[in-house]
Amino acid sequence: MGTGLLFDVAHTALIAMDCQAGIVSIYAKPQDEFIERASSVLQAARGAGMPVILVQVGFRPGLPEVSGRNKFFAAIKSSSQHQKLFEGAAGAIHPALGPEPGDILVTKHRVSAFAGTDLSMLLRAMEIDAIILFGIATSGVVLSTLLDACDADYQIVVIADCCADLDAELHGTLISRLFQRRAEVTTASDFVKALPSAVPPSIPAESSPET
Repeated sequence: MGTGLLFDVAHTALIAMDCQAGIVSIYAKPQDEFIERASSVLQAARGAGMPVILVQVGFRPGLPEVSGRNKFFAAIKSSSQHQKLFEGAAGAIHPALGPEPGDILVTKHRVSAFAGTDLSMLLRAMEIDAIILFGIATSGVVLSTLLDACDADYQIVVIADCCADLDAELHGTLISRLFQRRAEVTTASDFVKALPSAVPPSIPAESSPET
């Protein structure tokens, strides 16, 4: 795991992916501990002035974005029960994680946070060259987004204990082997320790005394 991390906050963004209430309730075990770690990471990033991007899965009524040729998403389109996972309160970002004022919300219709979204444009506009990733599932959005980001030449950090997957063995293999070949892998506590203190509020210049 990464230690001694250094961040150029002005050119780094934190991207929290698919941390929607319904998904968290299924994948994160124990849920309270996952939420506590993820919340600490998000609050530390916001306090340091680092851009925070929250990515969520969402569809229009009837899921016109989904092709029948896409085996994974076609299964969702054919199941009204699965679709409920992305609707209403279940489909919203977990309330303990956001969004908060200043956060950027990106809605995606595929596994990777880059596929079919304006994420790349947002990162270019903000002059971001390094990204911090975490989310659910490790073998889904985290893996796909990391590979896309790697090919786009971003510097990448993955917060391992803020990722979750139903397949614990696959999660461990990705974290310990594949991810470490393409990114820095760290923990929530080490990330928080590496960030600078909260950005102080601007202090207006004192008025010149009248003469």
